[in-house]
Amino acid sequence: MEIAKTRSPSTVADWIAIGIASAGGAGFMPVAPGTAGAAVGVVVYLAMEGLNVGTYYPHAIILLLVAGIWASWRVEELYGHDSQRIVIDEVVGQMITFVVAAGRVRLPALDVVVGFGLFRLFDIVKPFPIRRLERLKGGMGVMADDIGAGIYALVLLLIWRAVFRG
Repeated sequence: MEIAKTRSPSTVADWIAIGIASAGGAGFMPVAPGTAGAAVGVVVYLAMEGLNVGTYYPHAIILLLVAGIWASWRVEELYGHDSQRIVIDEVVGQMITFVVAAGRVRLPALDVVVGFGLFRLFDIVKPFPIRRLERLKGGMGVMADDIGAGIYALVLLLIWRAVFRG
């Protein structure tokens, strides 16, 4: 359920925050904006691996995490707490799912699909204690539950790889 806007974007910083928080507009998808945000995270992983800059992947996660906390905090004033339009949290959470592989090994397509599915599962179901993280205030509250979902998905992706990729 979308919460009504509390004010209109009025500054350049507001527009920059909207661009970051919506992951370049993915958050404005009319259906499944969270899935669109997670897909942006997959694209970032694939692009960085394709450009052979995967060793910088953890740096990209940290940069997007910090930018996402700021942008989410600012955009909450426009669209409400954890609005569906804010999907930078899904981008970062999805990227966390692939962090161990980045720069070390290129994940096969099936592993990328499995990682995507695992992240979306944990992002939607929010097993303990992920749901509690949503209670945090501001941008950190927006980002925290997806960080947790990304960690859960990462652990299961590692188990998947150990069992099926040996």
